[in-house]
Amino acid sequence: MQNYPLLNLFLTMLWLFLWVIWIFLLIRVFSDVFRSSDLNGWAKAGWILVLLILPYLGVLIYVIARGGKMHTREVRQAKANEEAIREYIRESAGTSSSVASDLERLAALRDSGVLTPEEFASQKAKILA
Repeated sequence: MQNYPLLNLFLTMLWLFLWVIWIFLLIRVFSDVFRSSDLNGWAKAGWILVLLILPYLGVLIYVIARGGKMHTREVRQAKANEEAIREYIRESAGTSSSVASDLERLAALRDSGVLTPEEFASQKAKILA
């Protein structure tokens, strides 16, 4: 029987790659268990126990039983995170979305002499557009 070192290297890399994928999948399943709002504490504890005792079979069972909604929960979480970031940026920037308050500020600048009537008219047109 001949020795094939390149084949052994390939098989070792394949097993390592599959192991890393499995670890990644296990982490995703754990995070999905904790993120699920439709599971109560006992159900989450049960899934964690199954994943710790029977890791390969537990991940497979979880993906079969609840895998269809993993994407939905992740999209919902991503949208909530994006909305929270947008709200934080709006609050931090201090921007107002009120056209009336923008016009009041422009009128105050015009009345104090900072803006000429022509500049006021062009800025007003931009705000109202």
